[in-house]
Amino acid sequence: MSARPIHFEIPSDNPESAIGFYEKVFGWKFRKWEGPMEYWLISTGEGPGIDGGLMRRNDPAQPCVNTIGVGNLDESLATIESSGGLAVVPKMAIPGVGWLAYCKDLDGHIFGILQHDPQAG
Repeated sequence: MSARPIHFEIPSDNPESAIGFYEKVFGWKFRKWEGPMEYWLISTGEGPGIDGGLMRRNDPAQPCVNTIGVGNLDESLATIESSGGLAVVPKMAIPGVGWLAYCKDLDGHIFGILQHDPQAG
């Protein structure tokens, strides 16, 4: 499996306003996720590109985040850390989706890594 961007997340202080903005500006479609947190799935349309999510901001400095699909989350975390990166949010289950962790690269940019596993949770 090649590691490629598969998802983006947009944090917002006012999700309802942000949804209206992105719907009007780009025609994106939003669907409330039925999971354990307040989260909306974003469909950006057909053709090249990725879909994403929108969530209520948890921290004033919370950035937009791109998530990379990986075959083995534990191995990827080990490689990130041995290459000078840093795990900043430990491995967690996203029920019915997979295993997710957040990391920082050498310049301090935050990114997610996700191993698909429908049995996670």
